[in-house]
Amino acid sequence: MNIIAYYLPQYHPTKDNDIWWGKGFTEWTNVAKAKPLFPGHYQPRIPADLGFYDLRMSDVRQKQVDLAIEAGISGFCYYHYWFGNGKQELELPFNEVVASGEPNFPFCLCWANETWSHKFWNEDGSIIGSETLIEQKYLGEDDDILHFNTLLPAFKDKRYMQIDGKLVFVIYKPLAFQDVSKFIELWNDLARKNGLNGFYFIGFTFNADKEGEQILKLGFDAIDSCRLNRNRIRGIGWFFRKIISIIFHTPRRVAYKKVIPTLIGELERNCDNYFPTIIPNWDHTPRSGVNGDLFTKSTPDLFEIHCMDVLSSVTKKNTNRQVCFLKSWNEWGEGNYMEPDLKYGKGYIYALRKVVDTLESL
Repeated sequence: MNIIAYYLPQYHPTKDNDIWWGKGFTEWTNVAKAKPLFPGHYQPRIPADLGFYDLRMSDVRQKQVDLAIEAGISGFCYYHYWFGNGKQELELPFNEVVASGEPNFPFCLCWANETWSHKFWNEDGSIIGSETLIEQKYLGEDDDILHFNTLLPAFKDKRYMQIDGKLVFVIYKPLAFQDVSKFIELWNDLARKNGLNGFYFIGFTFNADKEGEQILKLGFDAIDSCRLNRNRIRGIGWFFRKIISIIFHTPRRVAYKKVIPTLIGELERNCDNYFPTIIPNWDHTPRSGVNGDLFTKSTPDLFEIHCMDVLSSVTKKNTNRQVCFLKSWNEWGEGNYMEPDLKYGKGYIYALRKVVDTLESL
C-alpha cells in the first residue's frame, strides 16, 4: 500500500511574496497571527518538533522525511507551480531535493495549475472580487516541451514514484486545461524519447461522482478523489450554521466526526483507478478569518477511525492499485497537516502508523 502525502513547498521567502504581501512573508505569517474566532476554536496552531521552519534548510527537509516515515507515509507529492513561459513559484525546496539527492525519500509532483489571486469577501463569506497576482497560462506545445525539459532531472531521479513502471504526475485542475489530452500525449512521447516508460497521469478532483469519468476520457490513468467538497460538507446542516455565522460573524464549521463518513465514496471503494484521500483536519481561517470554513473537534482518535475506514478499502484492491493520497503533510494555513503541533504532538502521526501496522499484519 502506498500513502502519498501532498506537500506544500512554501515556508521560505520569495521575491514575489515580498511584493504581494510584504517583506519576509511566508505561510507562517498567517499561521502565527491566527486567532480563535469562537469558544473552543483551536487557534493559533503552533508547530512543535519542527518549529516555524524554513524549507531552505536541508536538515528541516530531512526531519520532515523522518516524521513521514514514522507515520507510514510512502512518499511526498510536491505541489509544483508552472504558470507558463518558464515562470514558476516556490520551486526552490524541490529543486534542492533533486539537486542534492537528499532526503532519500520517494517523491512525485502535482501541477497546481491555477491562477493565484487575492480575494475580497462579503460578511456572508461570498467573494465580492479578486485581484490577479499571477495568471495560469497554457501556451502550447513549445511551452509544454520547456515544462517537461525543466523537470527532466526530477523524472530521471531514482526516487521519483512510479505506478506500473510509469512516472506519477498529478494535475490539480485537469478540466481547466483545454488541451490536456494533447499535453498527455506529448509528455508520454517525450518521456519515451528520453528513455522513460511514460507517465501515470492522475487527475485531482473534489467531485469524482460528477467529473471522474470525464477526466478519465481525457487520457488520465486514474483519479485522486478528494471529497473535501464544500458543497457536500455544507449539506451537513450547513444552512442553519451559515445563518448563525452571519448573525454572530463567525466562520462556517462542521464537526469532523460528522464529516469523516463522507470523505470516501463508492467509486474509491470499488474502482481500482479511483484513489481516495485521507484528511486529518481542515481550518481555512488563518487565511480567510471569519470567511473561512473549518472542521471542529478533529482528534488523532477520530483520524484513526477515518484512516481505518479508507485504508482498509484500499488494501482490498489489486496490489499495484493500493494507493491513497493524504491531504496534506504541511498545509498549516488551512489547518490541514500531519506535522506535530503543541496540542497533539505526534498524535496524528501515531494514529496513521497504528492503522498501517494493523492492516499490514493481517
